[in-house]
Amino acid sequence: MGKRREARERAVQFLFQHDLNPPTDLELELATFWNSQRAAAIEDEKSGHAKWGEVTELPPPTVDEAELRLFSEPLIKGVLEHRDAIDEHIKKHAKNWDFHRIAAVDRNIMRLAIYEMLHRQDIPPVVSINEAVDIAKKFSTEDSGKFVNGILDKVRGEILRPARNVK
Repeated sequence: MGKRREARERAVQFLFQHDLNPPTDLELELATFWNSQRAAAIEDEKSGHAKWGEVTELPPPTVDEAELRLFSEPLIKGVLEHRDAIDEHIKKHAKNWDFHRIAAVDRNIMRLAIYEMLHRQDIPPVVSINEAVDIAKKFSTEDSGKFVNGILDKVRGEILRPARNVK
């Protein structure tokens, strides 16, 4: 799996968590999230030999972990900053769907992709859509991939920028 895909997956995981249980201190919650991700990765490497409640001493982040965070955090903060406007795009195109009945995973996957399409000129919209569909298939259902693709394709149709910036 590519680094950007993994970073997007982490961003979706944080956004899902934030959606269901909004923190009062975003920076603290981000730090807690990244530490929990590292602790889980370390635990996987140890083959699950830790005991319940045992505190794991975390080494400094690796270069790969720092790169994931460097790509993910601006996405997370951007989605949260523009969430109301992004949600309006979803509502506009999710015909016959009550917004809050859309699965929270799918909702946050679409939020991330729409943020990328609207606010990240360095990422072609088709890349954002493809990544979102694949993440939806991994974390939700096969039908979610189709649903996410349908909504995001309609949003992409409204964007007045080229698919790729030519230099």
